[in-house]
Amino acid sequence: MAKTVRRAKKKEGFQKGGHSMNPDRPADKVKLNGAPHARDRSTIKRLRMYRSGKARYNRKGRMVQAAAFQNTVAPGTQARVEPNQKWFGNTKVIGQQSLQKFQEEMGKVMRDPYQVIMRKTTLPISLLNEKAKTARVHILDTEPYESVFGNKKTRKKPSFKIENFADFAKKADDMLENYDETKDGDLVREEPDSHDLPPEWFMKAGQSKRIWNELYKVIDSSDVVIQVLDARDPMGTRSKLIEKYMRTEKPHKHLVFVLNKVDLVPVWVTQKWVAILSQEYPSLAFHSSITNPYGKGALINLLRQFGKLHEDKKQISVGMIGYPNVGKSSIINSLKAKKVCNVAPIAGETKVWQYISLMRKIYLVDCPGVVPPSHETPTDMVLKGTVRTEYLKDPFDYIPPILERVKRDYISKTYDVHEWATPEELIEKVARRSGKLLKGGEPDVNTVSKMILNDWQRGKIPYFDFSKIKLTLEYAGDDVKDLEENNMEIPDYDEEIEEEENGEEGDNIKIETASDTAVTIEDKENEGTTNAPAIEDVEVKSDSESLPDGEEKSKISMDSNEEEEEEMEGVDQLSSDEEEKEENVKTPAGSFTVTSTRKLRRKKKHVDDEGRVLHICQMTSKQRRRLERENKRKKVGSNFYEVTNVKNKNRDKAVPLAMNVRRKKPKKIIRK
Repeated sequence: MAKTVRRAKKKEGFQKGGHSMNPDRPADKVKLNGAPHARDRSTIKRLRMYRSGKARYNRKGRMVQAAAFQNTVAPGTQARVEPNQKWFGNTKVIGQQSLQKFQEEMGKVMRDPYQVIMRKTTLPISLLNEKAKTARVHILDTEPYESVFGNKKTRKKPSFKIENFADFAKKADDMLENYDETKDGDLVREEPDSHDLPPEWFMKAGQSKRIWNELYKVIDSSDVVIQVLDARDPMGTRSKLIEKYMRTEKPHKHLVFVLNKVDLVPVWVTQKWVAILSQEYPSLAFHSSITNPYGKGALINLLRQFGKLHEDKKQISVGMIGYPNVGKSSIINSLKAKKVCNVAPIAGETKVWQYISLMRKIYLVDCPGVVPPSHETPTDMVLKGTVRTEYLKDPFDYIPPILERVKRDYISKTYDVHEWATPEELIEKVARRSGKLLKGGEPDVNTVSKMILNDWQRGKIPYFDFSKIKLTLEYAGDDVKDLEENNMEIPDYDEEIEEEENGEEGDNIKIETASDTAVTIEDKENEGTTNAPAIEDVEVKSDSESLPDGEEKSKISMDSNEEEEEEMEGVDQLSSDEEEKEENVKTPAGSFTVTSTRKLRRKKKHVDDEGRVLHICQMTSKQRRRLERENKRKKVGSNFYEVTNVKNKNRDKAVPLAMNVRRKKPKKIIRK
């Protein structure tokens, strides 16, 4: 007879084995063997169910090993609750003051966007958030009509608001006195002469049911929702409806603001908007670029922090929502440092939502642009970039609003048009300059209008909205004054200066020529904020009397690219005044030392009492100081659109003076 070995009965409870099919194994002893994650309890139970669908029995019919989801307790066994008084007593007693304090602290945390509730309590705290609502009185639900007036009525007398005919007549008189025709819907009114036409189909872009379904898909599948805003108009591209939906329906999801296209606005505007928006939600500044982005590291660090908050999840999803043409897909391409989403400078390029993996634990979800229903005019929708310009039937109608929002200098410098009185005249000049003409030399108004609208939507026309930014007097002084006030003459107080100073200062001027030389600096006043450089014409004229015979007058004209200043009222960045620079110029007529000032407001000829034009050597010290004050820069700060390389317009911004001298090209040697 074979020897039998009795094995110990399998113990119930936790097993300490480290096998991959053991759901109770310690987490530190799990060997992944290249797998990204260990099996969780539900996966192990499912696999065990596949392998062991039935229980194992021995020869005697006893159960040796139970099947998955099977207990060793015999079927039909009744369970009993232990008789104890604690089941009928209070588990915890809390006072009203403690409850009120908990409600206030919980409300502060819920309203703070920079605090996250990791684990909610099982107590019914929703009872603490009751709101007083004037609900409609359900009279028929509490007392049906049949129980009062029908055959089965139970009341002897119905309850009316009036008791007799006198009260009824008084109520009728009151209604007659307070009658309002505008609120009477039963009156027959005359039809108006004109009706408002329904909006065009392209004005409803981003409002269809399909687009909103895509938005709700992205919100439902995302743990973190990023609302992308345009830095030029953050409040205009912000959706209050979606924010309210997130607060009420999805309070467990995180909402973050990303201010895109910060390269189109000055730095101080970005700082102000980030400070304002950060009071409600976490806000970041971003510049979309695959090669040279800004804010990429800060955004990735923020997403990693959200990933650490959700350690129980294998990965988190980050949804990008916002208006059309604000740069949602461009941000994803910048984070991935390659093109993974189709982008275009027009609205409606993204049709459906896309799922992109940023890293192992962070996934990005791209969403088509959504325009929430509001009372915006078609002009606002077009200028926000939500409508494609090729769909517009009359694009010229949107040119006057652009001219109202943009400074005149911006338009003149962008299109090199300086004088116009009406929008029609501007369109005509731009058409003739760009060659957009029809037969007979007529300007192509629609094409030029669409071109200007495209430049507006793509950021080629400088514009930003700071109407809701509280400006401090940090830039006080001449910046907040008009140009006419800045150019007021300042009276001289040191009139008792000896005229001998004249000769001494006149001898100190360095002019190294064969004879007396007149140096005239002519500055043309080009005020504006485009990237066209200012041109200073420096002419050096030699007197024919002092030159030898046979030599002609030599004229040297040099062009130097100068940064222009922006004529903003109290919004220029603070910077030091530019100093005067001396440059030595060698010419065939001699060597000159030319002192050029930064900016001259006007070209003024200084004359004496007899009307003669005075040279700088012939001026008194008082007149020279007056000339210096006139030439001195009145405003502080620099023009952002001149200093910054916006749309690659300022690549050749600073050109040295010596580089402007034309050099002879070497002759090509042609070998036969």
